[in-house]
Amino acid sequence: MTESNHPSVRPRLNDERSTTGSTRQREICSAIGFLAVAWLVLAWPWLSGRVTIPWDAKAHFLPQLQFLASSFAAGESPFWAPFVFSGHPQVADPQSLIFSPPFVALAYFNSSPTAHASDVTVFAMVLVSAAALLVWLTDRGVLPVAALIAAISFAFGAAMAWRIQHIGQVMSLAYLPIVLLTLDRALERHSALYAVLAGLTAACLVLGRDQIALMSVYLLIGYVGTRLWCACDPAQAFRAALKPLSIATMIGVMAIAIPLLLTVLIAADSNRPSIDLEGAGRGSLHPALGLTVFAPDVFGSSGAMGEYWGPPSGLWGGTGLYIAQNMGQLYFGALPALLVIAGIVSGRALRRDAIFFAAALGVCIVYALGWYTPIFAVFHGFVPGVDLYRRPADAVFLIGFLCAILSGLMLNAALRDDAGPTPLTSRSAIMTGLVVVAAFGVMLVLAVRFGMLANARYPVAMSAAMFVIAAVTLVAVVRWKSLSSRAVMAALTVVLVADLAWSNGPGGATALPPKNFAVLDPATRDDTIGRLKTLTTAGRSTTRRDRIELVGFDFHWPNASLTHGLENTLGYNPLRLGSYTRATGAGDAVGLPDQKNFSALFPSYRSTLSDLLGLRYIAISVPIETIDKALRPGDLRLVEKTTKGYIYENERALPRVLFATQADYADFDDIVARGTWPAVDFTSTVVLAKPKSPGGAAEQSSARTGPRGAGRASILRYGQTKITVEVDSPDGGWLVLNDIWQPWWVATLNGAEVPILRANVLFRAVAVGPGRHTIEFTFQPIGGALRQVLGSVLGNRQ
Repeated sequence: MTESNHPSVRPRLNDERSTTGSTRQREICSAIGFLAVAWLVLAWPWLSGRVTIPWDAKAHFLPQLQFLASSFAAGESPFWAPFVFSGHPQVADPQSLIFSPPFVALAYFNSSPTAHASDVTVFAMVLVSAAALLVWLTDRGVLPVAALIAAISFAFGAAMAWRIQHIGQVMSLAYLPIVLLTLDRALERHSALYAVLAGLTAACLVLGRDQIALMSVYLLIGYVGTRLWCACDPAQAFRAALKPLSIATMIGVMAIAIPLLLTVLIAADSNRPSIDLEGAGRGSLHPALGLTVFAPDVFGSSGAMGEYWGPPSGLWGGTGLYIAQNMGQLYFGALPALLVIAGIVSGRALRRDAIFFAAALGVCIVYALGWYTPIFAVFHGFVPGVDLYRRPADAVFLIGFLCAILSGLMLNAALRDDAGPTPLTSRSAIMTGLVVVAAFGVMLVLAVRFGMLANARYPVAMSAAMFVIAAVTLVAVVRWKSLSSRAVMAALTVVLVADLAWSNGPGGATALPPKNFAVLDPATRDDTIGRLKTLTTAGRSTTRRDRIELVGFDFHWPNASLTHGLENTLGYNPLRLGSYTRATGAGDAVGLPDQKNFSALFPSYRSTLSDLLGLRYIAISVPIETIDKALRPGDLRLVEKTTKGYIYENERALPRVLFATQADYADFDDIVARGTWPAVDFTSTVVLAKPKSPGGAAEQSSARTGPRGAGRASILRYGQTKITVEVDSPDGGWLVLNDIWQPWWVATLNGAEVPILRANVLFRAVAVGPGRHTIEFTFQPIGGALRQVLGSVLGNRQ
C-alpha cells in the first residue's frame, strides 16, 4: 500500500469534499468530464477537419490503413502487399497496423477510410489512454484533480503532442496506462479477469514492435518488480501475485508469439537487421533540447525547417545528429513542469510513492541523450532489443509520460495534509523559481550567441508568461482552502489547457491542411494517378501485370500506390526485404527526385532488372534524364506530361509470367555485387541459383536434355496472397513468376506441394514436366516462418 492510499488520508480542501466512496466516485466522474472537455478543446483542430496530422501519419500510416480496409472489403488477406517494393510481407511489418485493434476496427467497418477518420481514431485512443491514466492514479489514492492534471499533461504534452505524426509510437504509448490500470487491479484484487485484460493490452503494446514498446516493457518489468520488492512482506506479495501475473503472461505471450516471430525473421533478413552504435547515436537527444521543457518553440521548432536554429541545425556545427526538428520536444505544460521541478528540488519526488517514476525518468533521460553519455553504449551492447532501433531520442515519449505521472503525484502531495513533506514549501518554491529563471537565462544567452534573439524573444516571453500564470494558480489553489474540488479542477484545467493549446497546438510538424494530401484520397482526381490506373488496367492480360514507380512528387507520394492499388517497385518504409534493397537500391522513400537510388544491378531504367520487374511506367516530377544519366534518346517513351510531372514507358518490360525451356546457373550474390547478368534470353531461359549439391532442388525438371518445345503460361487468378497460373508445354521446363521470392510463399503443382526456386536473383520459378498443369502460389506466413525456424535449428545441429 502506498503512502497516499491509506484510509485515514483526507484532502487539504474544505469539508465539502469527503473521502466517502460515493463522493470520491463523483469526483472521479467530474475529473473524467473535465478531461473529456479538455480533450475536445485541444484535439478540436483535427477533429473538426480543419487540419490533419501530416508527415508519417499520411505518408506511411494512412496508405497502410487504406490497404487494410480495401483488403477486407475485397475479401483478400492483407498479409502480403503487392503494391510497394514489388511485394512486401505486411503481416511482419511493425507499422502495417494489422495488429492495431482500433485501426483494424476502422478498416473493417470503413472500406475507404479518409485522413480525417484516421485522425479521429488516433485522438480517440489518446482520450481512452488519458482516462485510463486518470483512473489508475485515483486507484493509487491520488486525488482526482491531481490525476486529471497528469492525464491532460500526458495526452497533449511532449512527444504525444509534437510527434503525433508517429502514429505507431503514439499508439504503443497509449496502451501503457491501460496496462498499468488492468495490471494493478489484477494484483490488488487477485482478479483473473483483469489479468486477462492486462495480458491482452500488454500484447497490443508489444505488437507495436517499436522502440516505445520495448522501453515500455522494461518499464513494466521494473514497476512490477519494485511493487513486489517494496511490499510489507515481499514473499507473500510474490505468492499472491503469481497467479494473476502467470495468467497475464500466458495470455500476452500467446497473443504476441507468432507476430513477433514473423517480425524477428523479417528483420533478420531486412535492410537493417541491427543498428550499430554510431548509427543509433545519430538519433541522440542533444542536451540543449532540454530547454524545451520550459519553452517549446525557443528554437523555432513549429516553423519552417529553414527557420529552425536548434541542434542539429548548422549553427551548432557538426553535431553528427540526424533527427527532425520536432523530435526533441519535451514541453508538457508549465504547471506540471513546476510541480515536477519542485518535487525534485524538495526531495518529495524521492519518497516511496514517487521514487520509482523518478528513477525511471532519470534512466529515460540518460537513454535519450544517447552518445552524449557513456551509458548508452552499455544499453546498446547489453540490453536486448536496443540495437534494433536508431533513435534513442524516442525516449522523449516515456519522459513525457513519467513527468506527467510525477506532476500528478506532486500536486496530490501539495493538496493533502498528511501526504508528507509538500513540494511547494517556501524553500522549494524559491529553488524551483531559480531553476526556471536559470533555464530562461540560458535560452537568452544562446539566442544572443547565435544571433537569433529576434526569433527567440517572442516564444521565450510567451513561455515565461505561462510559467508565471501557472505559479500564481498553483499558489492560489494550495493556499485557498475554501475552494471546492470542482473549482480547483476548473482553475487548473483552464490554465493547463490554455497553455497546451498555445504551446503545443497545431504547427507545421503536427497539423497541415487536408488538401495537401489529396492524392491519398481513394477518390482523388489527380491526373498522374488517374492516368497510371488507366494505363495499367488497359495493359493487363493473362501474362502481363505492369509495375510502376512514383518518383519525386512529395514525401507522402511513394505509398500512394497502396491507396490506389498500383503495383509499385518503390514505396516508403524504413524496413524492407534486404535482398530486394541490395539488388534494386530501393531506399526508405523517394519523395524527392534525388532520393531515387540506382544499384550495380539496376544502374538505369534501361536495364535487365528493370525489365524483369515488369517496370513499364515511371511517373516522375522532373524530366527523367535528370536523375538517370545513363538513358539515351529513345530508351523510354514519354507517354504524357501531367500536372505534376511526366509519365514514361519502358516498352521492354517483361510479362509477369514466362515459360522457360532452358536453365542457367549462377551465384546470385556475385550477380548483385558485379551487376553483371549471364548472357541469356530471359524470355526462354531462367537463371537459377547454383545447386549446393548434385541433384538438388534446382535440378528438378524434366529429365529431357535436348531442346524443348516452347510452352505457355497464363494467369488464371491474381490475388494478394494467392496466385493461380496454368502452364502447358510439350517437353516441360520452368514456370517463371516475376514476383519477389520470399520463403513464406508455397506452391502446389496440380495440388501437390513443390519447391519454389529462387530465379533471376529476385523472382520465383517452379519446375514442371510435360503437359498441362495448374500451379498455385499461396502466402503462408505462419507455416513458412515455423518451417524457416525448424530448418535453421536442424541446420545448426548438423
